[in-house]
Amino acid sequence: MLTAIVGVNWGDEGKGRMVDLLSQDYDVVVRYQGGNNAGHTVINQKGKFILNLLPSGILRPDTVNILGNGVLIDLQHLHEEIQRNREAGVTITPEQLKISERACICMPYHKLQDQLEEDRLKDAKFGSTRRGIAYGYADKYMKKALRMEDLRDLSHLKERVTQIVEWKDLTLHKGYGTPPIEVEEMMNWLTTYGEPLLPFICDTTAYLEEAAQAGRNVLFEAQLGSLRDIDLGIYPYTTSSNTLAAYAPIGAGIPNYKMDKVIGIVKAYSSCVGEGPFVVEMFGEEGAALREAGGEYGAATGRPRRIGPFDLVASRYGVFLQGADALALTKLDVLSYMEKIPVCTAYRVDGEIVTRFPSGSRLMRAEPVIEYLEGFRCDISGCRRWEELPKEAQDYVLFIEKELNCPIAYISVGAEREQIIYR
Repeated sequence: MLTAIVGVNWGDEGKGRMVDLLSQDYDVVVRYQGGNNAGHTVINQKGKFILNLLPSGILRPDTVNILGNGVLIDLQHLHEEIQRNREAGVTITPEQLKISERACICMPYHKLQDQLEEDRLKDAKFGSTRRGIAYGYADKYMKKALRMEDLRDLSHLKERVTQIVEWKDLTLHKGYGTPPIEVEEMMNWLTTYGEPLLPFICDTTAYLEEAAQAGRNVLFEAQLGSLRDIDLGIYPYTTSSNTLAAYAPIGAGIPNYKMDKVIGIVKAYSSCVGEGPFVVEMFGEEGAALREAGGEYGAATGRPRRIGPFDLVASRYGVFLQGADALALTKLDVLSYMEKIPVCTAYRVDGEIVTRFPSGSRLMRAEPVIEYLEGFRCDISGCRRWEELPKEAQDYVLFIEKELNCPIAYISVGAEREQIIYR
């Protein structure tokens, strides 16, 4: 079985938590896009883990984890993330972690370019994490990127670095006025953090092909959500890769395969990190209360997330883009303090009520149409069966399920691995 776990909204829906839970039924977990610009927080019996590049299945010792060719890899970050998790008691060996030889490398000059451009834009910035992701992917598509396989041949690697640095300095040195990039400094960075990763680098396409033919269960883990997709998201306030389930086989290196199942993750309310249109955003005390109740701070950056009620317009669009067969609703327990639970049922754009997600300047002008459902006003974190939820909580879930026209198969009522209700 080939299954994708994907975000329906802006990201931060709780995908890592669900991958950690469901990976018990899978032999292989694959990250197929994105870089270290987002984080998955997982809490289990071993403690709390924040994973940026490592697939969430790495916390299960019998699961093989893969970073596919669609992932952008910061060597230093990955090296340090492996070391940090090893120190926390996680076993990480080349048998458990495999890195595609075709994955591109996020270089220090990509991060520098990201930081310089965000500073130049000032109030018009995109809200980048400043980790170089956009510039790493840009170089990939300009055929100016280094790949993991280049680390195996240092003489070839130095030739490539020399050529790329000469070109990159036209922008950084002559454009932004930074000191010239030193080839030896880049080579030192590549060897320092690249050599420890050499045992993990392999032909992951061949591995996945064999796994699929052998009937092994493979779980594909996305980063961010539908609305951050480079093509169909809230452009230009998107990430720089395809976050959709349809891209999973391509980013994993087995484009001739199709998903058997797509599980979309939605939060019981809305949250968003970064700039761009966020129609349902709450401000003031109302927003602060929900942010604190949900602990809504970015796993990768620590930035406070923007907060709002559940957005049916955006979520319906996200479910469609992902082709979700089932949904997991996370953080339902967070809403227990509300007497009335707000839900955005439509947008008002230029005086017109719309239920289809708009784009461009129309999205920027959209205003939320809010309805209220009864709150459940009690602690549901101990519930493990649907029947144990109060009627108001059930009504809220059923309302969302009906409006999205997609079954909600999992309900998260807490951060711990076992705080889940299966439907």
